Amino acid sequence: MSVSKHIRNILPVILSIIFALMAWQVTVQVTQLPRFILPAPMDVWLRFLKSLADGSLLYHTGITLSEIILGLLTGITFATVTGYVLAKSRALEKVLSPYLVASQAIPVVAIAPLLVIWLGDGILSKVVICALIVFFPVLVNTVVGVRAVPNALYDLMRSIRATRWQILLKLELPASLPVLLGGLRIGATLSVIGAIVGELVDAEEGLGFLLQLGDFQYDTSMVFVAVFMLIALALSLYGVVTLLERRFLNWQS
Repeated sequence: MSVSKHIRNILPVILSIIFALMAWQVTVQVTQLPRFILPAPMDVWLRFLKSLADGSLLYHTGITLSEIILGLLTGITFATVTGYVLAKSRALEKVLSPYLVASQAIPVVAIAPLLVIWLGDGILSKVVICALIVFFPVLVNTVVGVRAVPNALYDLMRSIRATRWQILLKLELPASLPVLLGGLRIGATLSVIGAIVGELVDAEEGLGFLLQLGDFQYDTSMVFVAVFMLIALALSLYGVVTLLERRFLNWQS
């Protein structure tokens, strides 16, 4: 991609951010709301620099990021394995589908306190909550992706006497990868929500803790800083998945 084309792609994003900041500043000046209700962009920026300088922001961001990565990897692993098994066995899918669908009818925020009680207030409960919220979308995409592989390709692999392992690596995985990565995009963004839900229930560190601390102390600027860091984490994870798609799906272009 040329430099000029890259600039044209990111220019609308930069302009939208500038417009949003200007609208935010105008809103603050027109409404004259106190800072503990709606801080100005400069107030949030100064609070960001302060928390960055004392190391608290990086520390709590690191805690949340570790929970997200562990939860995301755990959720993806279990969802992919389970989805592959269900894709290969419709009888097993009929047995487990009601339970899987029912599990999604219960909001994670409703069972998060129970998980904290059962697993403790450490990192384990946050990782499990994060994995649970990632599990279902990745599971569904895995089932859809594997079942979308044409039967003619299976016949071709059998005709050359490919083993079960070779069929998995050489056919099923490449053919279903576009759908799998689509589910991973969703899971990557949802993983941030899962980690924060766990931290908001009970935590003494992490960005969720900073959100609660800023709320209790009426430090609204700190709340904004924590929210923007969460947005940055979600965008970064989404960007990583996008790079993976470009790396492994370049044969589609």
